[in-house]
Formats: sequence, structure tokens, C-alpha cells
Amino acid sequence: MAPSPRRRWNSPCALRGAETPRAAVAGGVESATGVSPKPAIQMPILPPQCLLLVLGLGLGPGLVYGSRSTTIEQAANGTSLSIMGLMPLNETVAKGNIGRGILPAVQLAIDQIRNISLLHPYFLDLKLYDTACDNAQGLKAFYDAIKYGPNHLMVFGGVCPSVTSIIAESLKGWNLVQLSFAATTPVLADKKKYPYFFRTVPSDNAVNPAIVKFLKHFKWKRVGTLTQDIQRFSEVRNDLTGELEDSAIQIADTESFSNDPCISVKKLKGNDVRIIIGQFDEHMAAKVFCCAFDEDMYGSKYQWIIPGWYQALWWQQANTSTCSTKNLLTAMEGYIGVDFEPLSTKQIKTISGRTPQQYEKEYNEKRAGVEPSKFHGYAYDGIWVIAKTLHRALEYLYSSKQRQRIQDFNYTDHKLGKIFLDAMNETNFFGVTGQVVFRNGERMGTIKFTQLQDGKEVKVGEYNAVADSLELINDTIRFQGAEPPKDETFIIMQRRQIHLPLYSILSTITIIGMIMASTFLFFNIKNRNQKMIKMSSPYMNNLIILGGMLSYASIFLFGLDGSFVSANTFETLCTVRTWILTVGYTTAFGAMFAKTWRVHAIFKNVKMKKKIIKDQKLLIIVGGMLLIDLCILICWQIVDPLKRTVEEYNLEPDPAGRDVAIRPFLEHCENTHMTIWLGIVYAYKGLLMLFGCFLAWETRNVSIPALNDSKYIGMSVYNVGIMCIIGAAVSFLTRDQPNVQFCIVALVIIFCSTITLCLVFVPKLITLRTNPDAATQNRRFQFTHNQKKEDSKTSTSVTSVNQASTSRLEGLQSENHRLRMKITELDKDLEEVTMQLQDTPEKTTYIKQNHYQDLNDILSIRNFTDNKDGEKTVLKNHHDQKAPTQWNTIEASKTNKDPIEDINSPEHIQRRLSLQLPILHHAYLPSIGGVDASCASPCVSPSASPRHRHVQPSFQVMVSGL
Repeated sequence: MAPSPRRRWNSPCALRGAETPRAAVAGGVESATGVSPKPAIQMPILPPQCLLLVLGLGLGPGLVYGSRSTTIEQAANGTSLSIMGLMPLNETVAKGNIGRGILPAVQLAIDQIRNISLLHPYFLDLKLYDTACDNAQGLKAFYDAIKYGPNHLMVFGGVCPSVTSIIAESLKGWNLVQLSFAATTPVLADKKKYPYFFRTVPSDNAVNPAIVKFLKHFKWKRVGTLTQDIQRFSEVRNDLTGELEDSAIQIADTESFSNDPCISVKKLKGNDVRIIIGQFDEHMAAKVFCCAFDEDMYGSKYQWIIPGWYQALWWQQANTSTCSTKNLLTAMEGYIGVDFEPLSTKQIKTISGRTPQQYEKEYNEKRAGVEPSKFHGYAYDGIWVIAKTLHRALEYLYSSKQRQRIQDFNYTDHKLGKIFLDAMNETNFFGVTGQVVFRNGERMGTIKFTQLQDGKEVKVGEYNAVADSLELINDTIRFQGAEPPKDETFIIMQRRQIHLPLYSILSTITIIGMIMASTFLFFNIKNRNQKMIKMSSPYMNNLIILGGMLSYASIFLFGLDGSFVSANTFETLCTVRTWILTVGYTTAFGAMFAKTWRVHAIFKNVKMKKKIIKDQKLLIIVGGMLLIDLCILICWQIVDPLKRTVEEYNLEPDPAGRDVAIRPFLEHCENTHMTIWLGIVYAYKGLLMLFGCFLAWETRNVSIPALNDSKYIGMSVYNVGIMCIIGAAVSFLTRDQPNVQFCIVALVIIFCSTITLCLVFVPKLITLRTNPDAATQNRRFQFTHNQKKEDSKTSTSVTSVNQASTSRLEGLQSENHRLRMKITELDKDLEEVTMQLQDTPEKTTYIKQNHYQDLNDILSIRNFTDNKDGEKTVLKNHHDQKAPTQWNTIEASKTNKDPIEDINSPEHIQRRLSLQLPILHHAYLPSIGGVDASCASPCVSPSASPRHRHVQPSFQVMVSGL
């Protein structure tokens, strides 16, 4: 905006120099109060309404108050340099006390500058204009000062952000440099928008580097922010976010609120934010801490950092009904307040030759009852900054030998305005507020830290922005705990691992089981040539033992977790233990099912006349089962291998009461499609077990101790099936409890393997130890079977049992020898009876009758044929029918024949041979390949011997003595 030509305008509050000529002023300044401490000053006459505006300001020489403009009076000893003062002064304005409170400090600075003749032959002439913190009134005061006042070299002031920002944005067009002592809004830090704006007070953003330094000092790397939805606080929060990110400090949560902060406070707690940086006014601060009290976000675990510019004892003035003052103070205790330092605490002389403490004493004396302002030190240093800037400008004009005078400045003079701007940027001196240095127009000041301790705010440290250093006062900061709060709940990752004692106990039991399995293996190998062991397939028994030992070995691997092995090793173990357990299960139960299948195939296939199933075929069956397992496992490993996954659980409090939390985690072996692969394995193993149950049920009534294990296998399958179902279910439900899960899995494996091995081998072991000759002494096989009616007439032969040809032959030879001995004895008895009989028809009948009885006795012993029952029935019926008649005949012959006859007569010999030869024929010929003893007639051809023909098997045959 181009400046308008200067025009003199006498407002109601303008100085009336024409009516009352002014006298020479000693200091070269004018006063607008009508009260002068020096008699040499001629005071202007002001209307009553103007007197009301300046009442109580205590203005002295060097300060001129006007609503529009004032004239520059020439002093006898110099020329005045007008400075435009813009600030609220009215008592009706909330921030009017700021303007009134800094005036004594400004007067002190002007007096001291005049006393040391810093600007000789010039002096400062500050003209005050009331902005009333109103945009319209502030702009009107600014333009009236330009239009109707003298040419102001600079602008001093700017308190209210809205008014200051509007005026500062237009300064470039007037070539005016503005210096503020109270405008802290971060908006004014934009040098592109406000290039001619400076301030001696640090901005609200200046506390952010101090906060970051404070956080680093206590090694807090994780914070949260809570911001009131006001532009001033939002801008500070945005700048702080950048500072934190540049310092690698994590912002865990950023919350904002308008009226009710409780929801935001609760979210901060939910995100485990321990260090909270708040940006809100004192009214909202009371609500925030009440919410913090309700959420228990106070004490030794939390640290609040809030603005420190609140009024003293602000909590007493806060109107909150959510909590009592006691609760509010409890939640507030220990909070850190951050604000700029009003006065330096260093005992160093400033540019005025006084220490900050001496200045403060003079200020308190000067203000004479006026309410103090915390900005008075920055206003005091601001006057010195203006004086130093004008002094450097004068030096520049003098050194450049330019004829331009500083008092000739006008609002279109870009050159002189640029000189003022450059001189302002070069400011660097120690003032009452510390080192006064500008960086891009921003004051590099001192930030103080205070802490609320027992209801009082105590200074605990300060931050020097120039040196970027934090200085904490020794032993002043107090935390409510033994140490500073942690920036987050310190989480100790605790592995849910298998306890070593439990692992040791189960490993010991497993070792005992493996020793037992090794004992059974030794027993099976050592006695492999024993008939009982040989008939039970020792090779299959070895596979059962091998499968059991593999299952035992998997227990050691299931108990190994990350506490024993590395992550890579654990991932390898995931695959290894799955393979070992799967192969072990299939090997053990596959061998048992194969043995059961052989018994089933022999005794259930009625159409087979001869069935020889060797161990090689059973090995092929077991190998086929293992091949299916390998195919599944290989596909599993290639397509979707098992990997180590870590499952984390909810935080748990520390049992020791420390300020830490325990986060349990558990290692699992999982993959993407775990359910599918487990379903395939379980389905295959389930079908295998169902098949084993079917075979065991079908052969449940076949009782051949040396051959058939179906009874024990059925018991094993039942126990294993039940235990596996229970174990799998419980293991799935306790997957987050590794000790319980491992205990259940290990006990299930131990129980299944142990019960299987014991049921298969303990009976054999007991039999061989208690009755070593049972295989040869007890050859009585009893086959019982409850079949359907259509299978009741079928028969079987022991010769069709596995590898039984050799052992069966030996058994038959032994049986043959015993029967021959008995036949010899019977033959002797028969011979004696025959020799005693007389050669009579009655006696012959009696002999024949006895011959039939002896024949029946012999046939009952050697009865291996299918028509045994029929023949026996025929002989028995014949005997029952003829016996009475024969005995009658004998009695008759006894009465008619002579009792004395020659037993060696040809007739007697012929009779004896007719009876003895058939008997001898049946008794001896089978041993040499002749007629079978079971033939019904002695005329049966020898070709029908068991050596040349196969006897139809029957389940109803009882072979005694085998």
C-alpha cells in the first residue's frame, strides 16, 4: 500500500501545540500525561476524553500517547526519532494489562539510552497507539499514525495475534520494520509472508526444541500429544511433530479435542502413552487432569508436559465440576511446565550496565502500583534493539558518506528501510532476558522448565536456544517414582517355554521306553528261531519295535523350543519331528495291521485250498503304506513347508511389581494351509486305524497263540485310537500352554507305543520264560469261529499257515509216533483177547463186536478226514443195533459148542487176520505214504495219502496234542 502525503490533522486527542507552545524538553521527548517529573517540560493540553485513556499509565518523558498523530518537536540538544507504539492500553481489554505493564520498562530503557547518548544527537520518541486487540481499531490506529503522525522509523509493539499479523503483513509496503515484545503466535514466523517482522519474545514454537532436548535428556523415545482445537495450539503441535521426527522420537498417538478431553485421554492410555505433551489453555487443563485422574494416568508411570505460561495458582480459578481440587492436584502433581524465561538468572551485566536482577528491582520501583507484565523484560530489551538498530543505521550512513539523513526517512524510502532491516538481523547482545539474537526474525531465547511440587511451581532447569544446551538444576526435579517414568510400558518378551524339569521327567520316561523297546528287539532277534516267535513273523515284530522307537524319539524333538535351539534350527525341527512321528506310526501299526491281514486272509477265505503268505508280501504292504506317507510329506514340504511362527499374547503385569509388562509369546510350527495338510494326514491315519479295527474284529475269535496277535492288536488299536482322539483334541485346546500341550502329546505317544509293544511282546516273553517247551508239548490248537450258517461246514488246515511247513511236519511226526505206540498197545490187547476166544460163531460175533469197538477208539484218535463224524456214527449205529442179537447168539453158542477148541486152527488164524490186517493197514501205512488213517475202508488207495492229496479244511476239526 503506497503511503499518502502527510497531512496535519488535529484530532480531539492530538497535541495542541498551536494553542500551547511547547518548551524545550531536556530529553528531546514529549509526554502526553500532563504530569512531568522535570520542570523543563511543557505539557500539552488534552481533552478530558483523552486524559481518561492515559489515566494511570505513569507516562514520563520520552512517551507520547496520541490517537492519531503527534508532531516531532526539535530539542535544543537533538532531533527526535519517532517510533510507532502499537499495543492495547485500555483497561476494558483483556490484554490491556500487558501494554500498561511494559510501559515502566520502556521508560527505563529510553532514559538509559538517552543517558549514555547512544543515538546522539538524536533521541527516541515513542508514540503510543491503542489497538484494543481489535482488528478494526488496530488498523485504524496504524493508518492514522501513518497518515497524521510523523514519519515513524520503526514499529514497536504487537500483542494480539490477529491484529499483529494483519499489520505485519503490510509492513513491506511501508518499508517499516516491526519489533514485537509479546506476540508469540507461530504464524508470524513465516518470513515469506512477514519479512519485516521481528520479536524479542520467543514464539510458542521456540519451546519445541527445548522439549525435544528435555526428552532426549531422559531418554524418552516415545511420546503422545494432546492438543486443544485452537489454531495457536495446532500450529505448535505441527511444529513439534516435525521436531520430534527429526530427532527420531516416535509419536505414539496424536489426539485433539474441543470441549471434552476425556475420550482423547482414554485413547492415549489405550495406546500406552506414558509421556504426554499437552497444548491447551488453563481452563481445559483442569478438565484434562480430571480425566487423567479418572483414568489413573498420573503418578510414577506418567509424565505430563504442558505450557508454563498459565497464571499462578491457575487451578484454583478453574471451574470444573468433574473432580475436586484435591483430585485435580493429585493428577497434576509432578507435571512439567515449559515457557520462555521472563528474565535471565545469570549474574551478568547487560547492555545497559545492569544485571537482570538490578533491572528487575528498578522496574518494580518504577511501575508504582501498575500490575506487572511478564513481557516487561522483552519490552525493555526491545527498546535497546531499536536503539542499536538505529545506531548501526547511523553508522552506515556516516561511513558511506551519503548525504541522506536518518530523519529524512519516509515510507517510500526502500533503501533506508533495507538498512534498518539488515541492521535488525545483525542484533546480538546480552539483555535482561538473555542473549538477544535473531534467526530469521525469531528470537533465540531462553526456555525455562518448571515442575509442580506439592502445589507449587518450582523451576527445575532452562534451555539456551543460542547454545542449544539444557541445564537442569541439581536435585530440584522430583519424579514420583524412584526413577524417571519410562516412555512406554517396558515390555519384556517372555517365551512360553517347556519347563526343564518337565522335559527332563518325560525324557527320562521316554528313555526307559526306548530301553524296553530295545529289550524286546533283542528278545525277538535272539529267539527268532523259536517256533512261537517264528510263527509270529519276527521281521514284522522288528518293524513294530522300530516304529515304536521312532515315536519315542519324536518326544525329544517336541520338547525343544527357542530356549534350547536357534530360530533356524527350530524351523528345521518342525519338519523333522513331523516326519519321524508320521513314519514311526505307520511303521509300527502298519506292521501290526499286515500281520492281522494275513490271519484274516487265511481264515476268512473259504475258497482257497492252500494259502501261503510270506513275510516279503507283508513287507511290501508296509512299504506301500510308508510310500503314501512319503508322498504326502514330500508334497507338504515342497508346496507349503512348515515354518516358525511367533504368536504374541496380551500384556501381563510383572509379578515382581516392577514398572514393566510381560508379553508372553509362543513359537509354533505352522504354514499357510495347515488345516488342509493336517486333514489329509488325519484322514489317511484314520482310515489306516479303521482298517486295523476291522481286521482285529474279524479275527477276534481266531485263537492261535503262536500265530495270531489279533486280540492284542485289537486292544492296541482301541487304546491308541481313543488316546489319539483325546490327545489331539486336548492338544489343540491347550496350544497356548506349551507345558500342558507337551505333557499331553508326550504321554499319549509314550502310552500308545508302550501299550502296543507290551501287548505284542509281553505274552510271548512270558510264555517262553514260563514254558519253554510249549511249542512241542502243547500241540492242541483249538479253532473256534462263530460264522454265519453258510460258513459252518467249511474246514481248514494248519498246513496253510505262514512258513509252517517245517514246524508242522515235525509236529505231525511226533503225533504219528505217539499214535503208533498206542496202536501197538491196542494190538497187543486185541491179540490177547483173540487168543483167548474160542473158535465158535458166538465168540466170533463177540470178537467182531469188540473189533468194531476198538476200531471206533482208534478212529476217534486219528480222525483227520472230513467224513469222520459220519463213519463214527455208522459204526456206533451198527454196534447199537447188532449188539443184542450178537450177545444172544453168543449165549446160544456157549450152550451148544464145546468150550475147548484149538485157537491155532486155520479157521481161527483166518479170523484173526481178517480183523488185524485192516487195523494194521490203517495204522502203519500213512507213515510210509500209504492209506490215510482216516479212511473209512481198508481198500482205499494209497494215492489218497496226505502226501498226495489235500484234505479239505474244516473249522470244526480238533487236532489233539498239537
